[in-house]
Order: sequence, then C-alpha cells, then structure tokens
Amino acid sequence: MLDVALKRMSTAARVSLKAVVAVILALLAVALPQITHIVGGAQAGSLWMPMYLPVLLAGCLLGWHWGLLVGVLSPIISFGFTSLALNSAMPALERLPYMTLELAAFGAVGGAFSKLMQRNALFAFPAVLTAQVAGRAVYVVYNLIAGRSVQTLWESVQTGMTGLYLQLIIVPLVVIAVFALARREQKE
Repeated sequence: MLDVALKRMSTAARVSLKAVVAVILALLAVALPQITHIVGGAQAGSLWMPMYLPVLLAGCLLGWHWGLLVGVLSPIISFGFTSLALNSAMPALERLPYMTLELAAFGAVGGAFSKLMQRNALFAFPAVLTAQVAGRAVYVVYNLIAGRSVQTLWESVQTGMTGLYLQLIIVPLVVIAVFALARREQKE
C-alpha cells in the first residue's frame, strides 16, 4: 500500500522506510495492550484485542511480508518485554504460540490484499474481514488440537468480537486515509 507513495524512492530507501513503519507498528502492538489493560482492566485485552489492530495495519499498508513479520514479532516482543520489565508476561506463555500464529495470519492475509488496495483503497474492508476470519480460524484450530473445549473457544471468539468489529471499521478508514494522502502526494 505504501508503495504508491514511495515510487520515487530507491529500493533501499523504500525498504528502510517500510522497516521503520513496521517497527513503529510492532511497538504500537506492544504498547496498546498495556494501555488497554491499565484503562480497562485485566479482561479488556480479550474484549478489544488491541494487539491485532497494528498488525492488520502492517499487513494492509506494507504488504504480506511485513504484515507476517509484525504479526510474528509483536507477541514475542511483548512477551519478552513484559516478562523482563514488568514481571507479568503478556501474552501469557501458554497463549504465546497461538497468538503468534494467529497474528501472523492476520498480518499476512491482510497484506495479501495490498496490491488490490493500491488500485482501490476500499479493498481494505474485505482485506481486514478476510484476515480476521483466517486469524480466528488459526486460533480455533490450534486450540482444538491443544484440547480446549468447543464451548470455551466459542465464548472466547464471542468475547473478542467487539474488538474485531471496531477494527473492521478503524483499519480500513486509516488505510483509506493513508491511500488518499499518498495519491495527493503523488500528484504534487
């Protein structure tokens, strides 16, 4: 998606700028859950799913490679940081494997639409929805294999719907705004 605005730059400069944006989004994916838990309490993360929003943005704005990378690294960095600095792992160790796989799916699938979004930013809506379905499917399959009950999984999926609905609105609107700014920059 950002390739539209970066056409005039060299390949090395484009990769560097994308790397900077990816790092910022990964850091945001670490910070948002902390803020959400401070403001909303322990269950706010399950309700709002704040780590997922920056990962979806990474995929939509940077493409599937970067979305995958941000999706994999965000929970690992968050786990490492919160374990060492805060002495309270977030995500918890037992959640780390499925969150890493789920977020990887969110970022990669959302990013798979990036070429379409370059032509029409409205493709951000199906990109986010498809990424959410794919990511939640990864979550369910992993946890079924791990032995969690269908009832427990269904309740967990239902709890996270609030955050997913919000992301289904916010992420495409951000992508559309970035796309509009990129197009305006390209014309100037």
